[in-house]
Amino acid sequence: MKAAVLREVGRPLEIENVAIGKPGPREVLIRAAATGVCHSDLHFVEGHYPTPMPTVLGHECAGVVEQVGSEVHGLAPGDHVVTCLSAFCGHCEFCVGGHLSLCNEPDTRRAKEAEPRLGTAEAPMAQFLNLSAFAEQLLVHENACVKIRRDMPLDRAALLGCATITAYGSVVRTAEVRPGQSVAVIGCGGVGLATLNAAQIAGAGRIVAIDRVAEKEALARDFGATDFIDASEGDVWKKVLGLTDGGVDHAFEAIGLADTASDAFRMLRRRGIATVIGMIPVGQKVTLNGYELLQEKQLRGSMMGSNQFPLDIPRLVDFYMNGRLKLDELISRRIRLDEVNEAFAEMKKGQIARSVITFE
Repeated sequence: MKAAVLREVGRPLEIENVAIGKPGPREVLIRAAATGVCHSDLHFVEGHYPTPMPTVLGHECAGVVEQVGSEVHGLAPGDHVVTCLSAFCGHCEFCVGGHLSLCNEPDTRRAKEAEPRLGTAEAPMAQFLNLSAFAEQLLVHENACVKIRRDMPLDRAALLGCATITAYGSVVRTAEVRPGQSVAVIGCGGVGLATLNAAQIAGAGRIVAIDRVAEKEALARDFGATDFIDASEGDVWKKVLGLTDGGVDHAFEAIGLADTASDAFRMLRRRGIATVIGMIPVGQKVTLNGYELLQEKQLRGSMMGSNQFPLDIPRLVDFYMNGRLKLDELISRRIRLDEVNEAFAEMKKGQIARSVITFE
């Protein structure tokens, strides 16, 4: 199969022919229909986060089941599925407690002595985040995908597996935003826009969008923002305090920078909650004013929106099909697999929402 391979940090991905294995007892072979190009992938390309190499990147995908293992239940060839990188075992302390996204048990991965899912025994290739979705096919554990209704367009469905579920889960599950509460979202990229939409679905009252690119205001308002702040002018947290008469109930950091995480905390009202969605690079430290803790403010992290994706993904599909979830507007352009490096370059300019790789 064709796949986009990362062999060295800082180098463009290379399109190669990569061997893929056959499904084990609890594994599923999927023919990819579409894969989103996410900023998280760029973190690994640039070395902000480590990953074994060589590897096939990509982690936001939808496709059609081709084969299933002997012990797979609930999936069959021809089923349409969305993948999710937070594969879960189903029996550990976190899974049993309902925190599926925090599962880190080895059950969902092949044993070291087994044949690799990607590559060959002589030249194995690391699987990226349980998926490796910049490829024509994926071989994954059954708990890394979920069946969806067949009338859902697969190029739109691909965005559910990372950007959308992270945003929706952060709002609904991690932060538990209640109707009428005020929300600020820092960063209007793909995840930030989806967070605005999720806040609207959750019934938030005032929704403040914040971005350094002023031209994103119209798009942000289309996704649910009631107000927009141009971050390029500075003093963002002060502007939020002034705009909201004392701060917001919830602030979401959707960029992945220590400074904006600090800003998210400072723009809160008393008892407010700041949730960091973005991936802050390894080594960066978030600085807080200690006295603000006396106001009972909270700073939280969120792993993939604290998702329960077997439940959340079908619900998000229904939200899209009934017109409440914006996915069409999230796709800036559709590209071929061999255009993935160009998509990363466009992403770094900060002027697009999402590129989606489509496969024939």
